[in-house]
Amino acid sequence: MHYQLLDWFFVAFHTLLIVFNLFGWIRKAWLRYNLITLLLTGGSWIFLGLFYGLGYCPLTDWHWMVLTKLGKYPDTYSYVAYLFKRIIGIEITDSLADRLTLWFYLLALGISITLNIIRRFSKK
Repeated sequence: MHYQLLDWFFVAFHTLLIVFNLFGWIRKAWLRYNLITLLLTGGSWIFLGLFYGLGYCPLTDWHWMVLTKLGKYPDTYSYVAYLFKRIIGIEITDSLADRLTLWFYLLALGISITLNIIRRFSKK
């Protein structure tokens, strides 16, 4: 039963983190935290990726371990493809999921950096 709870936790937490990464820049109060989570996400993909493979995310790895314990072996390496299938019921390829993830990540990062710079200099 506790693995089922962990499964639900990871779906909820990881999905909320993705949504926060994409849209956390909208609220001024969250702007700095949004940039931090975006940089941590990119850092994981790149720096941990040097050891575990480009795009590595520990949350995905831990969730895959939980799913394996439940006997539900993920049929994708992409967490975004997994979420599309599990939450929305739409199957997309890993390649499309990777491209969407990268494009939207870079867009959110660019917006967050720009707004953080504007906010920083407008205080002076």
